[in-house]
Amino acid sequence: MPSLLDKTTDQRIVHSGTWEQFKFIQKGFDGSPGVRLSYYEGAIEVLMPGREHEIFSRLIGYLVTTFLTEKGIFFQPTGAMTQEKEGVVSAQADESYCIESAKTIPDLSIEVVFTSGGISKLERYKALGVPEVWFWEDRVLKLYRLQDDTYEPIDRSQLPGLNDLDLDLLRRCILMAETDTGAAIRAFRREI
Repeated sequence: MPSLLDKTTDQRIVHSGTWEQFKFIQKGFDGSPGVRLSYYEGAIEVLMPGREHEIFSRLIGYLVTTFLTEKGIFFQPTGAMTQEKEGVVSAQADESYCIESAKTIPDLSIEVVFTSGGISKLERYKALGVPEVWFWEDRVLKLYRLQDDTYEPIDRSQLPGLNDLDLDLLRRCILMAETDTGAAIRAFRREI
């Protein structure tokens, strides 16, 4: 088990509590960079992402941002902003985006999963009404689209502009970045 000082792996704490307790804890972490907090159905989660988590989060965000920029699609990168429905749910994706216009709840949330969570986080995003959620887990990119109050796996983004993104290229470049981030970014730019 990694020590609390080990910054290479994710550190995750889950505790039962009320919305009011969550808001109190959230206030205590105000101004603490690198800490992600969430609340759903009485579970309070504190996540301190490790090195690999942050590397992949930034890389995926950079590639998606590059694609949207190069294709001339209006977007607003909202990063790990807090997405919240008062008293019900609070979540912070690793990366998030509003497409075509600015919104309080983004169109796309991206999660990098190294320790736990994965698609179990879809219930939080459903409560928020996020149209698409992407997961990078075990070297695989999985996409989900909210349809009829449930998330369905999809093979291609349904968001304007992102529906043209070659997901095989994106996956290849993410994997390539494990050994050479610069080469991965250059390859992605060449091929889009």
